[in-house]
Amino acid sequence: MNRIDKLFKSKREGILNIYFTAGFPRLNQTAEIIKYLAEAGVDMIEIGIPFSDSLADGPTIQQSNEKALANGMNLKIIFEQLKNIRQSIDIPLILMGSLNPIMQFGINEFCKKCKETGIDGVIIPDLPFSEYIEDYKKTFDKYGIYNIFLITPQTSGDRIKKTDTASKGFIYMVSSSSTTGIKSKIEKSQEEYFKRINRMNLKNPKLIGFGISDNKSFLKACQYANGVVIGSAFIKALSSSKANLKTTINNFVNEIKRTNCCIV
Repeated sequence: MNRIDKLFKSKREGILNIYFTAGFPRLNQTAEIIKYLAEAGVDMIEIGIPFSDSLADGPTIQQSNEKALANGMNLKIIFEQLKNIRQSIDIPLILMGSLNPIMQFGINEFCKKCKETGIDGVIIPDLPFSEYIEDYKKTFDKYGIYNIFLITPQTSGDRIKKTDTASKGFIYMVSSSSTTGIKSKIEKSQEEYFKRINRMNLKNPKLIGFGISDNKSFLKACQYANGVVIGSAFIKALSSSKANLKTTINNFVNEIKRTNCCIV
């Protein structure tokens, strides 16, 4: 069973998925960050594939991409750094990135390396749904790699249903029509969108991403989905921390997962 399925089978709420860019802050810290996130109690990890023209990323993640690329990170190095990751890490791992570097690597070779490395799924925001179904789905299925699709407040009901039918793992609910980044709170219009999606009774679990940045927004979003994805806030914590890497990660995760905060 895919580790993503195992996670949602064992835990249906309060799931914390953390995103960070491979090769940031330093080139050789990717596996170390994954290790510390898992030890801190994160349920799932998204590893960003750095790209110079990434889609929908706000300034924080864009800057982490630029730094990672300047450090020399690429897909080949990511797979090399993670080749032994499954000796110590058992939570789901997802690669997220633009289609361009994956196409340059080769779709079949990419999926093969994902399987060999222990990657459970991928998120490729700029891969068209129809193109995936017609051209690539068989390859992803061959290697057991889940392709996670995104929906937004503008996604039509018909498209959402088709996406749900074709999806494995979970649906990534983009919380708003904006780029990634830290937001101060979840707006009423976003809550209406979350409620609308819940009324559709989709078969797949749902995680909410974009703008989730602290304990309050984490708990609020978890009222409407199985959990959340946090990226920009974590990268900002890595960038600004004066503590060592393990302490920084522990403090960040513990603050997000606090349960003694009232939602208003």
